[in-house]
Amino acid sequence: MFAIRRAPGRRGGRRAVWLLVGVLLVSAGLAGVAVWQNTYALREEKVSLRHDGKLLDGVLAMPERGDGPFGLVVFVHGDGPVDATHETFYRPLWETFARAGYASLSFSKPGVGGSEGNWLEQSMADRAEETLAAVAWARGRPEIDGRRIGLWGASQAGWVLPKVAAADRRLQFVVAVSPAVNWLRQGRYNLLSELRRDGAGAEERDAALRRRETTLGLLGRGASFAEYRAAVGDVGGVTAARWSFIARNHRADATADLRAMRGTPVLLVLAGHDVNVDVADTEAVYRGILPAASLTVARYPDAAHSLVDHAVESSRWRLTLTAVLAPRKLYAGGFLADQARLLRRLGSGEGPA
Repeated sequence: MFAIRRAPGRRGGRRAVWLLVGVLLVSAGLAGVAVWQNTYALREEKVSLRHDGKLLDGVLAMPERGDGPFGLVVFVHGDGPVDATHETFYRPLWETFARAGYASLSFSKPGVGGSEGNWLEQSMADRAEETLAAVAWARGRPEIDGRRIGLWGASQAGWVLPKVAAADRRLQFVVAVSPAVNWLRQGRYNLLSELRRDGAGAEERDAALRRRETTLGLLGRGASFAEYRAAVGDVGGVTAARWSFIARNHRADATADLRAMRGTPVLLVLAGHDVNVDVADTEAVYRGILPAASLTVARYPDAAHSLVDHAVESSRWRLTLTAVLAPRKLYAGGFLADQARLLRRLGSGEGPA
């Protein structure tokens, strides 16, 4: 009886061992896939730039082979504490550009990574000066063709890119991804879009708009953070530093700078599921100011504001798995291929269309 009772235990133990072995093999396989998928055809070099008395930490990502000189894409970040790689989100783009013969240059924002300073103390003009310094630094590098330098920027970069292009007429191109034009219009659109997305009723919508008007009044008279907090009560995630940043930049408008950069080839990238930026407003302004010969508009109906596929971004588990196991699939279909096509056309002397 004792032997009969032990036999199933052995079989159960063997099953458990083989189950564990299977889990380990699957885990090892997935880990291998993750490593492979996050290995890029790039040569990355850590670089630094001293600007306005502060050291900025960055990455120069070049094609795997060749000595250059390569064309260059200088990255201009959106809002928030963004590091040079945007937590590796930029690397699929860098690889795409490298295969088209272009290097990529990106610096961590002040106060992020190894960069000194505080990005919340910057105006859009400060950010433009920083980008111009990065372009000037790149023109001094032997691996870079100073005649083939362009800008790539997303979201809040919409207020920076035109300033830089207006100041440096030698830039070869600008890629503006989900850019806003007017800070105040963009803020109102974003507020109403999020309320609709969250199913807010008319009463909640009216209350939010009244709160917004109160906030704008405070900004208009230069109110302190303490005054703002006393007036609106719950300030959510707004800190004193963030309030100062908003106060410094809430009048930003790209219209005049867009006029000043007329003639620079521009690729305007718009997403179909953008709750941050009113893409119809942005497209109308760009088309109304920039010559048709220098403007190309690319629309991605399935993309969110970040140009990540909307269905992927809407599911946390899909977003996590895709970021780990297939990061190139994060972006909306066709986006990376279109970016490469643009650079190949420019490299051959053709226009951006």
